[in-house]
Amino acid sequence: MAHTPRIFAAVLATLLATTARGADEPPPQAVTIVNPAIDAGAYLRTAFEAMRLREERRVSEADFIRMSREPGTVVLDARSRAKFDELHIEGALNLSFPDIAIDTLAATLPDKSVRILIYCNNNFTNAEGPFPSKRPSASLNLSTWVALFDYGYRNVWELAPLIDVEATALVFESSPRARR
Repeated sequence: MAHTPRIFAAVLATLLATTARGADEPPPQAVTIVNPAIDAGAYLRTAFEAMRLREERRVSEADFIRMSREPGTVVLDARSRAKFDELHIEGALNLSFPDIAIDTLAATLPDKSVRILIYCNNNFTNAEGPFPSKRPSASLNLSTWVALFDYGYRNVWELAPLIDVEATALVFESSPRARR
């Protein structure tokens, strides 16, 4: 695991170099269509920068709990509304990842300096219903971190460990509509 940041950096640097210079020849059947609303090169550059900061911002369960109780802190759950309603960390705000956009972030988190704590499915075991496992490379924490960083949020912190929901000090709750 000690080499993970270096391996990630090397792979990302290769991808960025390829994206920056473009392919010599498009693959067979490839069609070059320009869409100014989608920029893979900018995404990769942002992801690389965000992941460097992320390495310093992963916190233990105890620190996550302590920080969540401090003023000016928001616990953000980017899972689907259905999974959030089923079970989430008490007091968490839900903004489903597909709904993270300019207007919804401005309405939900207008202060870009607010401290945001994030968690995802891959932080929890023994609750496959509300927290179904994802591939480690597809963990929602990663895409959420990159999206928040890209929108200018720099005070983001991530729950680091894999935690058994039945043996944690975190308090969970269900939304009223899930209890019906």
